[in-house]
Amino acid sequence: MHTKLHTKSYINNRLFLTIDPNEEIERDSPVRLVDSIVEGLDLKDFRKLYSDKGRCPYHPKMMLKLIIYAYMNNIYSCRRIEDQVRRDIHFIWLAAQERPDYVTINRFRNRVKAEINNIFTQIVLVLADKGLITLDVEYIDGTKIESKANKYTFVWRKTVERNRAKLLEKIRILLEQIDEVIAQDNAAGSERVEFTPEALTSIIGELNGALATEPEPADNEQKKQRRERGRQIRELEKHRDRLSEYDSRLEQIGERNSMSKTDPDATFMRMKEDAMNNGQTKPGYNLQISAENQFITDFALFHNPTDTLTLIPFLNSFLSRYHRLPSVAVADSGYGSEENYRFMDEAGMEAYVKYNRFHLEQRPRYRPNPFHHDNFHYNAEQDYYVCPMGQHMTRIGTSHTKTASGYRSESVRYRARNCNGCLLRCLCYKARGDRRIIEVNHRLNGYKRKARELLTSEE
Repeated sequence: MHTKLHTKSYINNRLFLTIDPNEEIERDSPVRLVDSIVEGLDLKDFRKLYSDKGRCPYHPKMMLKLIIYAYMNNIYSCRRIEDQVRRDIHFIWLAAQERPDYVTINRFRNRVKAEINNIFTQIVLVLADKGLITLDVEYIDGTKIESKANKYTFVWRKTVERNRAKLLEKIRILLEQIDEVIAQDNAAGSERVEFTPEALTSIIGELNGALATEPEPADNEQKKQRRERGRQIRELEKHRDRLSEYDSRLEQIGERNSMSKTDPDATFMRMKEDAMNNGQTKPGYNLQISAENQFITDFALFHNPTDTLTLIPFLNSFLSRYHRLPSVAVADSGYGSEENYRFMDEAGMEAYVKYNRFHLEQRPRYRPNPFHHDNFHYNAEQDYYVCPMGQHMTRIGTSHTKTASGYRSESVRYRARNCNGCLLRCLCYKARGDRRIIEVNHRLNGYKRKARELLTSEE
């Protein structure tokens, strides 16, 4: 025996009811937070992006709310945002029942790329005004972001420079083979002035002019010589175009070591998420982020894959954004260098920044190497070191090194009086000389001691 199923009344496509989104959306919903924050932002920079002529555009605040709320929900496709504006009650409420299509959404997103950075700054300042952050303590770290470029479109600086040098040699040889006075003169002066595409264009023009003014060849031998000169000029034109391409590549690479053909701003670097563990380099960017109280306060993209060279430009980015520097910086050992320590010290910042051997020193079973010069006794007043055998090591000079950013580091050299016959010589050093020489960077050691005190303190 079958019983009748009792359900609520359902009549499809017969009855339509209007819904008030204000009643359906909770008061503590994130969509209301987005609406409130964007309403308080200053969007005067957006006015210059619009024209007074033509059809009235959608309001930029409404478009910005849609973009931000979509990103909060991991929706990045313009077509999906358009779909949500037609279906999701939260998007409908933000758009006030307006229905921008995906083309309009994409055009707005591309139009406000430069102004979004200012919007980010305003939101962080709102957080600071609400007391959620202070902009005093910044936790800094970086990650690699892979570019959408093809990983097989790499261009290496050293390869371009090597091929360019070979091409210049081919050009010199070719000009020497061309039986023209102008070519001989330019080839003779090539040792003092390097060829450029512009100079080669001038030479090719004069060679073509000289070839055009020659009388018609009388026999087959003269015809053969004329064809050969024409072939050589065409080959010189190919070399000129190739040289122009090499110069363009070097200009795009700049100070980097590599670039991608399809994304010239990307640099080839090793990615952490390499599933094959084969150390394959891919085109990408070094993204630096600072955070406080779990809020991102600053971000910047760098072409350099090394974190050490990005800290100072990143702190300057923070300074230009908020017109101040944080009083405390926290970072891992990838940022520990003399240049970075000195910058933070002169800026009055407390640097809770590790150096490369800090973790090793904190291990319970760590035993300092007594033969490492960092563990030698140093007499600061008389400026000498004492080796494990008690021998004084006197100062003999200084040496300087320059980093990739141009920072000059100074190290002091100390030499022992005589290591010949020392019982600990086989443990102390393996050089052939009878007197051991060490190099000490006093400034860096001082910064390391200060960082060690901060990192091992109770705070």
